[in-house]
Amino acid sequence: MNPTDTDIELVLARHGRAPHQLVQILRELQAQLGWLSRDTLGAVAKGLKLSLAHVEGVAGFYRFFHSQPVGLYRVLFSDNITDRMLGSEEMLRHLRHVLKLEPDKMRADGRVSVATTSCTGMCDQGPAALVNHHQLVTRLTPQRIEHMASLIEGQVPLNQWPAEWSRVDDQIRLANVKLGVQPAPGQGIAAALARGPQAMLDDIKRSKLRGRGGAGYATGTKWQLCRNAQADTRYVVCNADEGEPGTFKDRVLLSSYADTLFEGMTIAALVVGARQGLVYLRGEYRYLLEPLEATLARRRQQGLLGSAIQGRAGFDFDIDIHVGAGAYVCGEESALIESLEGKRGTPRIRPPFPVERGYMDQPTTVNNVETFCAVTHIAVHSGAWWAGIGTAQSTGTKIHSVSGDCERPGLYEYPFGTRIGRILEDCGARDTQAVQVGGPSGVCLSALEFGRRIGFEDVPTAGAFMVFDRSRDMFDVAHNFAHFFAHESCGFCTPCRVGTELVLRRMDKLKRGYGSSEDVQVLYELDKLMHGATHCGLGAAACNPLRDTIAKFRPAYEQHLKSLHFVPGFDMDAELSQARLATGRDDSGAHLETLA
Repeated sequence: MNPTDTDIELVLARHGRAPHQLVQILRELQAQLGWLSRDTLGAVAKGLKLSLAHVEGVAGFYRFFHSQPVGLYRVLFSDNITDRMLGSEEMLRHLRHVLKLEPDKMRADGRVSVATTSCTGMCDQGPAALVNHHQLVTRLTPQRIEHMASLIEGQVPLNQWPAEWSRVDDQIRLANVKLGVQPAPGQGIAAALARGPQAMLDDIKRSKLRGRGGAGYATGTKWQLCRNAQADTRYVVCNADEGEPGTFKDRVLLSSYADTLFEGMTIAALVVGARQGLVYLRGEYRYLLEPLEATLARRRQQGLLGSAIQGRAGFDFDIDIHVGAGAYVCGEESALIESLEGKRGTPRIRPPFPVERGYMDQPTTVNNVETFCAVTHIAVHSGAWWAGIGTAQSTGTKIHSVSGDCERPGLYEYPFGTRIGRILEDCGARDTQAVQVGGPSGVCLSALEFGRRIGFEDVPTAGAFMVFDRSRDMFDVAHNFAHFFAHESCGFCTPCRVGTELVLRRMDKLKRGYGSSEDVQVLYELDKLMHGATHCGLGAAACNPLRDTIAKFRPAYEQHLKSLHFVPGFDMDAELSQARLATGRDDSGAHLETLA
């Protein structure tokens, strides 16, 4: 579809011609047009008074933006290891075969293209796919693949596809505080107002609440720093960019506990003195946008957002939602802020930290979905109550996204200090050889470690809990994670951009059967280099699964070794075959073996 000047003008006007809305403008235009031509990008650049190079740079950064046509239907299969374990690769190949598609290419008639994307947050109900970046298809089967192909060939609109295909269940298997009975809307805000901002902050500190996004930074300290920063404007930002493969807890909180989330953000605004909040919703969760907007509208009507919240003069706060466009690195808080400002999601150099100079160069507190939900419960029940749950260093509960080789995948909420083995027992895991805790950037535990406990002092986690039984090749698991990190590197720093690719190439070589012990040693060296030299935590964590699996599952690597000595990654003499054909030579001097 060719855009008219009016189409573009309407989108620009809706966003106030604000340059910091560039990602949202591009997202809406692509939803209308299917792709972003250079003419479209030029018109956007002109309308926002930005350079074309800047707009093209932003469009080229996010994997959900396309500068070339991708077809009326763009089908992206989730490529997380748990989806592969459920047969996603075979289903992808079958769909391409039925549709007569070449890998990663649009069909000549412009109808369809099929490719892969990183984890879609549906690990408990995969294999999953994303169609046109907004419609999920869960629980794929060969029958659904056949039906999907016929719908695509018939050009049936997505809103007429079977509704059952897009069903997303919460699958809460074990609830505790955050997944249990929720406070009534406004109850937490009323409790916080009764305390006052400083007393509420003191209670958050008393609770010893730490961030649930993975880093585990003390929430009270972060809020204190933001509150104390010298500025007239402050922001509260919710990081809902749940991109860590194997993690889907925030998806459920956003789906069924949005009131508790928004309440926690409002309490944070009271404490730090913010008037505006933003939710950064990952692009794969675009289907949640309308329900979340409806919840915000209802809260405004109830006097829980907007001006004079709950009748308190001067307590003004509202929340907007920004939808991402596919970039794992935007889970890092400074990269997320860059994206909110309409830029490439490149992590910032720190200091200054977001609590000093964050969104729009103003003090900003960024917290995870689960963290804000915990705040609401603390406001209602007190910090001392929360501190009495879990352990001394890791207070409260943690929600785990359990997937992989188990009978009952889904969400499990436990107090910190719970044994790994207890979680395995509850989810129905059998003959387990390994658990990847915290996603690829977390830790891989062997059966000898199942007595360890979840907590910042032992096994920290962002929430992913992927189970692998003894039928799985742990090399394949690490290989999948290596591909993920190489694909998701933002490309800003050389150690990560080049290092993740070098790791993947070595893993590819091992997979092809050309591996040697020297290759394993090179992987060790790359791990040491990247761990201390990358710009942000993505590169530093990229070799975590590699390091753990080599140390704990060495036989999985050794079965791919061809020799204890160096082995080239390809047959050099065979590579010269075309040259021999071109020259008409096949004598001994034209072969490397003879020359050697």
